[in-house]
Amino acid sequence: MSDDPRRRVLVEAHGDDLDGAARFFGSGYGEVGGLRFVETEDAFRWRHTTRGDGELTLRTTHFSGEVTGTIQPRGERIIQWIGRGSALMDIGRDEVTPEVGQPMPFPYGRPFSFRVTDVEQNLLHLSDRVLDEVASEREDAYPGSVRFDHTAVIDDEGRVRFNAALRHIARVYLDDESDDAARAETARWAAGVLLDTFPHTSRRLPDEVLAPRNASLRLAVEYVHARAHEPITPRGVATHAGLTPRGLQQAFSRHLDTTPSEYLRAVRLDRVRDELVEGSADTVTVAEVAQRWAFAHLGRFSASYVHRFGEYPRETLHGA
Repeated sequence: MSDDPRRRVLVEAHGDDLDGAARFFGSGYGEVGGLRFVETEDAFRWRHTTRGDGELTLRTTHFSGEVTGTIQPRGERIIQWIGRGSALMDIGRDEVTPEVGQPMPFPYGRPFSFRVTDVEQNLLHLSDRVLDEVASEREDAYPGSVRFDHTAVIDDEGRVRFNAALRHIARVYLDDESDDAARAETARWAAGVLLDTFPHTSRRLPDEVLAPRNASLRLAVEYVHARAHEPITPRGVATHAGLTPRGLQQAFSRHLDTTPSEYLRAVRLDRVRDELVEGSADTVTVAEVAQRWAFAHLGRFSASYVHRFGEYPRETLHGA
């Protein structure tokens, strides 16, 4: 997703060669090991459109051919429904063969493998920022903690509601005259639709953080969880929460029995562990995951990991 939530996005592309498809789709989904395009019975062709903005996009891709790969989308949640053809998602893990017209979320927070064949693939991409904001308001959820169950089959009634919601989203997002406010409201409404439609889990903020008198602490905690992969500092957290650095220290000490720096390190370690638990040694390395969560010194990271979890990160990755 774009860093500018209101920037319009319009992409239209097509081709009939395998190399062109590889170049076009080569950086769009956080590939792990690349994508592979092959011909099937018909000559290979592809066509793609994307419409939306930095918070939500609607996409359609037509492939006459087979595409396989392992990907890990970042910064957004993706819902897929196919109009024709076949798909196999999360190969070798929690495999799903979605029916035509059946919406399903992509797995989140880890790499997953897929295969689509002679397919019309429709996708809704929603920014993590929007989903986290709405999940926080509705479920008091930590940013980044929502996990949709991609194996759940939506019943007919749920599918009808989802399709009706899609028509509304499309009317706003495909209208060149829609203004920023209308699209922002629709993106938030879409987040609620996803939370209502797809079974999911989330982690709830602690009661100490949820107390109305601790509104500034909640802002700080949510900021840490939302930006833990970035080079943020306690001073930056304090500024976001409207506190002085000393006030931030006191709030974390009084209500969470820790310091802002220790809390940030713990959040990053937890995120690393989540990825290692769900990951595979065939597709990720400890160094890649640690660096993604802002641990620059692998020796100190490993020592902190052992202290927190009682095992080395490589043991977690290999399922020891």
